[in-house]
Amino acid sequence: MKYDPDKHHRRSIRLEGYDYTAAGTYFITICPYQRNCLFGEIINSEMRLNQLGQRVYACWQRLPFHFSNLNLDTFVVMPNHIRGILVLTHL
Repeated sequence: MKYDPDKHHRRSIRLEGYDYTAAGTYFITICPYQRNCLFGEIINSEMRLNQLGQRVYACWQRLPFHFSNLNLDTFVVMPNHIRGILVLTHL
């Protein structure tokens, strides 16, 4: 879907002209629709993953098996989003 400022009402933080397929380190955040708390809950200051949260965690760990030029850095699953650092290397 192409960015439409009349619909999306947000500013892109992408660097104009930057090749995001290039080798480098990328910080990503992924949120579910309407930021719904789908992945678990925080109890006594500790994140408790539910079944979906556990699946998200497992999928993250398997990414390098699908992409040989991908290395994983830190990653966290929160109730309503996931954040992580991906390192793309040269093919």
